[in-house]
Amino acid sequence: MSFYNYSLTLGRPPRFLGFKNYLDYLENPDVWVALSHTLIFVFFSVVLTTFLGSLLGGLFWRSSKMPGRRLALTLLFSPMILTPAAIGTFFRLNYDPTFGIFGYLTKMITGANIEYLGTEGWAFAALVGVDVWMWTPFMVLIILAALGSVPAAELEAAQIDRLSLWRQFRYVVFPHARFIIILGVILRTIDAFKVTDLVYQLTRGGPGGTTEVIGVMMFRKAFEAFSVGWTSGLAVITLFTAISFTAIFLYLLNMHKRKKIG
Repeated sequence: MSFYNYSLTLGRPPRFLGFKNYLDYLENPDVWVALSHTLIFVFFSVVLTTFLGSLLGGLFWRSSKMPGRRLALTLLFSPMILTPAAIGTFFRLNYDPTFGIFGYLTKMITGANIEYLGTEGWAFAALVGVDVWMWTPFMVLIILAALGSVPAAELEAAQIDRLSLWRQFRYVVFPHARFIIILGVILRTIDAFKVTDLVYQLTRGGPGGTTEVIGVMMFRKAFEAFSVGWTSGLAVITLFTAISFTAIFLYLLNMHKRKKIG
């Protein structure tokens, strides 16, 4: 369908266009704006979830005998089992400037009413914040798995030699854990790149299109404008982008296996 001009509202059969839809993406400024929004969202979401996941994962790893650790981990992982639609509804209500908890706290601290989801800049930050809250537990799980792969004997030897925490991480922990960490980052990147439901639930791409990502653009074109052919091409590009991330992971996996065999 990406090679055809096909709209559900025209009532005409599909008309072959060749690569015209794909050429249109290169000349369409709205596509580039949506792509830039997507990449910015991916960058901040992946960086923040990796950073916070590393901090929390390291904390839980070093406090393996902490009372209530299992309960704390269970509560921490709970956002991962919730649906994006439920999370979007929950945070849309809490971001409300009239009765939402965030609006109440902002007014109590600053004395100003901020419409988080209706203000440029704040809306994008609010989206990233929700996504980080939802997926930081995933990175905690990845970091715990990565740290669990470090041989205890090497870590004890590093502690006996009185290496600093940074040197322990650089020379002992990271060489064993880097493959699992890279895997987690790649999976998080793929998931953040195709985000649609959370953004649509919270902002519908607004205000003024400032939070419209590629997924939301495809949804609007396909199910509101009914431009099936045009949207299909954009979906194909998105698919191959995700495949490229998968190819990177497979390359790293093969490289990791060759090093282990060598």
